[in-house]
Amino acid sequence: MIGESETRPWGAWHILDEGEGFKVKRINVNPHARLSYQTHEHRAEHWTVVTGKATCVIDGRTLVAGPGESVDIAIGQAHRIINEQDEPLVLVEVQLGHYTGEDDIVRLEDDYGRSEDSP
Repeated sequence: MIGESETRPWGAWHILDEGEGFKVKRINVNPHARLSYQTHEHRAEHWTVVTGKATCVIDGRTLVAGPGESVDIAIGQAHRIINEQDEPLVLVEVQLGHYTGEDDIVRLEDDYGRSEDSP
């Protein structure tokens, strides 16, 4: 739902917009934190860095993106975002797919002991 937010161990997300086949989120990643290494069965993602520097791991390959740069994640592709900096990382994530629910996460690795079906 638009306006919904959730705090996670690595930072927080906030839904900016959503509609049939898409969702747009602002993602804040705390300094020296990282999201789980995960896949999605029903959605692709497009990340645009707003502030900070994102270290992105995609299918085991690492790339770094700064403000104004974007990264694309295909459906089923393993990925994670890491903030290796001392400042917060902010990015906008556009999810595209027939289902964009929060339960479409398969965690492959997680620093916080969460299973694939926990937030």
